[in-house]
Amino acid sequence: MNPLYNYLLKLADDSFIMGQRLSAWCGEGPYLEEDIALTNIALDELGQANNFYVYASRVIDNGKSEDDLAFLRYEHEYLNAHWTELPNEDYAQTILKVYVFATYQKLMYEALSNSANEELSAIAQKSLKEVRYHYTHAASWMKIFAQGTKESKARLVKAIENIWEYTKGLFAKTEGEDDLVALNIAPNTDALYEEFLAITQKDFADFKLEYPTNSFMQPKSRTGYHTEYFGYILCELQYMQRAYPGCTW
Repeated sequence: MNPLYNYLLKLADDSFIMGQRLSAWCGEGPYLEEDIALTNIALDELGQANNFYVYASRVIDNGKSEDDLAFLRYEHEYLNAHWTELPNEDYAQTILKVYVFATYQKLMYEALSNSANEELSAIAQKSLKEVRYHYTHAASWMKIFAQGTKESKARLVKAIENIWEYTKGLFAKTEGEDDLVALNIAPNTDALYEEFLAITQKDFADFKLEYPTNSFMQPKSRTGYHTEYFGYILCELQYMQRAYPGCTW
């Protein structure tokens, strides 16, 4: 398999599944401005996914369009991190998911902006403008929840306890990714993970939250193995294309 193709699918699938998850809050946000803000973040993620899928379809050059890549692959062919497919649950867990994902994407796109691959660099630079806002927005809400009421803090702490063990999976590599690192096309995610730890530890101190101490991290992100939740997401995403092959809007 083409390492660059794998890598583009990794980036695209992350944004695609995260965008799909967040879109479930459309019309359900706690108040209008926040409803619009989270919906816009979901749209940003879907736009980023489209850019990566378009590029991936050209790289593989097998007649598959970006829509084919997004909607017509089997479950084991998706390379997104487990973090993106975890349930929204309540708003505290959703904000935690956005905060962690935005921190990861901010680091990733900052590094990719200097990629030797000019097209990858251009997509990253455009996406970076968006995820910087995502990070600022989510970090603000993390602080509000942590320093708000007893219930808001308790919900956030519970969310951290429930899903923090999936964070390192965001930095898992795809097959052939080390070859791209050697060519200065992709950054080394091991180094990015160390940066992630430093940033989140500093932020948690600012939020007045205790940083998670359990070192266990869930394995198998980006390997084709998924959580129990992924099949349900795929059913929603693929229904129209499976039921009416080739349908267009």
